Order: sequence, then C-alpha cells, then structure tokens
Amino acid sequence: MALASIRLRSSSRAGKGKWIFAALVALALAAYLVVGELWESAPGSDLSLTFGWAAAAVLVAVAALSARKRTMKLASRLGLGRSQAWLSVHIYGGGLFVVLVLLHSDFGLPDGWVTGWLLGLSLWTVAGGFLGRMLQRWIPRLMTSGLATEVIYERIPELVEEVRSRAATVAGSGSVEIQDFYARSMAKDIEAPRRRWIFFFDITGGVRERLRAVRYLRGKLSETEAGKLDELESLYRTKFEIDAHYTLQQTLRGWLWLHVPTSILLLVFLGLHLWGVLRY
Repeated sequence: MALASIRLRSSSRAGKGKWIFAALVALALAAYLVVGELWESAPGSDLSLTFGWAAAAVLVAVAALSARKRTMKLASRLGLGRSQAWLSVHIYGGGLFVVLVLLHSDFGLPDGWVTGWLLGLSLWTVAGGFLGRMLQRWIPRLMTSGLATEVIYERIPELVEEVRSRAATVAGSGSVEIQDFYARSMAKDIEAPRRRWIFFFDITGGVRERLRAVRYLRGKLSETEAGKLDELESLYRTKFEIDAHYTLQQTLRGWLWLHVPTSILLLVFLGLHLWGVLRY
C-alpha cells in the first residue's frame, strides 16, 4: 500500500509538471503572437531580449539539478524541495528552454558562430535529455521484466570471473562429451563480459535457442554427468543475465557521457552569448 501511495504521488507530480510546462509554453507563444503583432518581435527587439533572458534563467534552473544531486542532505535540510520535483524542473525546463530560444531568434537561423553553436547545442542537449529520460524509464522496466538476478555494475567483471572459474571447474571434472561441448558451445560466451544488442529486443539474449543442444546431450549422459551439464546450463544462463545488465546499464552510463559534456558546453556558449550582448 505504501509503495502504491509513493507511485501515485510521483505520477501526480509528473502530471502537474506537464500542465505547468504546457501553460508556460502557451503563455510564451501567446506573448510572441500578441505582443509581436503590436510591436516588433525581430531579433534584438525588447520582446526578443525578454525571451532570451527568460531562456537563460530557465537553463540555469535546469542546470541546478546537478548541484541539487550533489547536495541532497543540505538541500533537504534547507527545504529546497524533493529530488522528484527538481527532476521535473530539469526535464520540462529543458523543453521550455528550447521554445524560448526559438522565440528569441524569431524562428530564424543564427548569423554568428557563437549563436549557431548555441542553437545547435541547445537542440542536441535537450533532445538527448528526453532520450535519456526515455531510457531511464524503459531500461529498468526491461531488466525487471525478464531478469532474475540483480547486478551491481562495478562488480560485473568479478562476477563473470566467478562464473567462468566455476564453469571451467565443472566442465573439467566432466566426461569427454561435456568437456567438448563446453569448449565448443559455452567457453567463448562465458570468458568475459559481452555487449549484445539482442538484449534490447529479447532480454534473455536468445539463450534458450543457444542451449537447444543441451537437451540432446543430456539424453546421452549418466545421471551424474547430466547433473554437471545442468550446472553448466545454469551458469551459462547466469552469465547471459550478467551480460544483459552489462549491456543495458552501460547504455545508461554511456548516455550520461554524451549528455553531461554537451550540457556544460551549452552553458559555456550561453555565457559567451550573454557576455557579447552585455558588452555591445
């Protein structure tokens, strides 16, 4: 019941964030259409500058999520809001930022290299942010829907080595048929962590199809040897689950390496743009 309550409150906050985002976008577009119709809305006008300063303020608020993450205890003590609320600011604020940038430029192409980079980085960073949010929602669900084990990413090499060592020991103590089967069909897949794109479409990695030959071999073995083959099969399945975690968790971490540097670069170019505006 408590978990359901938490999910309900989280969903409520997400819905509220969407409505606030939609209202702010509608307000900005109304100002652009109404005020722009009565006065000038071209780049450099008062209305355009207003949109520009608003975009800069929104970007600073969006970037504040990183600081909020690194000072969670202090932020909680000061009553600066829940992390979920800050995440909503980060996500919907990014979308609002792009809208304000487009209004600031009057939907025109930049005429300078700084503004060109600023627009390009804005679109790239925000699009990447929404992609990352989709991955953060989809990948955990994908893993919990079909994986029986929970794996800490940093421990994956250690876990794979444990599986490889145990599998080699079991296979080495088995019959010639088991040793040959292990060397031919399992050893290469077990020896190291492997990324497999198939996990995005089939969370099992097609392991059932790969183990089809196990059923045939089991019928030719004694009860003792069949037990060893069963253990090898279990280890092989465990290794594929570890590979699934390796592939999917690495995707989430890799996305951060794409998103964070461009976000920092975006702030740098925003600073250059503001410096140029204030100077001239």
